[in-house]
Amino acid sequence: MEYTVQKLARLAGVSTRTLRYYDEIDILKPARINSSGYRIYGQIEVDRLQQILFYRELGLPLEQIKAIVNSPAFDGVAALQEHREQLLDRKRQLDILISNVDKTIAMHEGRIYMTDQEKFEGFKQKMIDDNERKYGKEIREKYGDEKVDRSNDKLRAMTQEQQEEAERLAAEVHRVLAVAYKTGDPSSQAAQQAANLHKQWLCYYWSEYSKEAHAGLAQMYVDDERFTAYYDGQQPGTAQFLRDAIFIYTGIKQ
Repeated sequence: MEYTVQKLARLAGVSTRTLRYYDEIDILKPARINSSGYRIYGQIEVDRLQQILFYRELGLPLEQIKAIVNSPAFDGVAALQEHREQLLDRKRQLDILISNVDKTIAMHEGRIYMTDQEKFEGFKQKMIDDNERKYGKEIREKYGDEKVDRSNDKLRAMTQEQQEEAERLAAEVHRVLAVAYKTGDPSSQAAQQAANLHKQWLCYYWSEYSKEAHAGLAQMYVDDERFTAYYDGQQPGTAQFLRDAIFIYTGIKQ
């Protein structure tokens, strides 16, 4: 079956403007242009649009989606299987949060007692699931399942006060790192302070600390563009600067 822009837009629940934009940026081209100048979409384009919308629902930016679906190695069936797993992860997260809300309602109605730790279980599990989805494969390959599982268990057991302190340390790392970066010297006092704060932050999440693992993570900040983007958001080059500071702090270079 073939569709015009208007018909496909109605079918997919998107605007005609969106489809025209997808055409302009070469992420979804029509199958052909008819004699009247209208874009015509066939089954291949319909399936491709479905994939694009799946990726959009999962929060991927258009540039990344474009690179994925335009890749010669793109496998539609494998992509759907991956979508399914990610949606199941999201469903599990929502089930946990719904259960948490139900317990909280019951607590306020006086039907149950809820510990402070239980109040935040759903949010911490969501954090674990999000990290697994984004970085799980790389982290598990680098450090092994046992260490990652112990780290996740530690996060689940974290008190609200510990979680707040970890968040404060994360913000402090960024603040001190921004100051240190201006010196251009990863061995400076400010840079080494940032490395030390980074260690303190890690210790809230890692079951055990080692200089080797710290240096390995620092190298990953440079090797993995997702980590690099996180640290380079305000100032390009910050991820590499932090890595160099941590190498000096730990005395270990990968």
